[in-house]
Amino acid sequence: MVANEVRTAWEALGDPTRRAIVACLAERPRAVGEIADELPITRPAVSQHLKVLKDAGLVTDRAAGTRRVYRLSPEGLGALRDQLDTFWHRALDGYRDVAESGSAVGSTAVDSTAVDSTAGGSTTGRDTSGQDTSGQDAAGRQDIAGQPTEEIP
Repeated sequence: MVANEVRTAWEALGDPTRRAIVACLAERPRAVGEIADELPITRPAVSQHLKVLKDAGLVTDRAAGTRRVYRLSPEGLGALRDQLDTFWHRALDGYRDVAESGSAVGSTAVDSTAVDSTAGGSTTGRDTSGQDTSGQDAAGRQDIAGQPTEEIP
């Protein structure tokens, strides 16, 4: 599958009815009537959804007498899985990099001695990098005007 086909496959799966059809076909190959019996839509509607899924490379069909039997396409689903694996590995690599560096992107460590434990836990000094944290609450949050968020009693 090329990149455009993978995008089309994701778009095809954006519809809940098509996802339900894919779930039915994941159990076993089925004819249009069998799928329609499982879902609250008509046979013509199932056929239209199957055409979209077939055009996206997610299902294949074969003639079985006067019926067409549809099944999931291992190649089409494999391409989606490959893309998900790529995203997953990139995310894990990013998390590992953050964990190994000892800090999160865009965050600063707050010196525990600078936290006032009374009245909402606002910070009263500087973080470990020397930045002023007096406008932040204990979690580093500020309101829209840059003022510390207030705790509601």
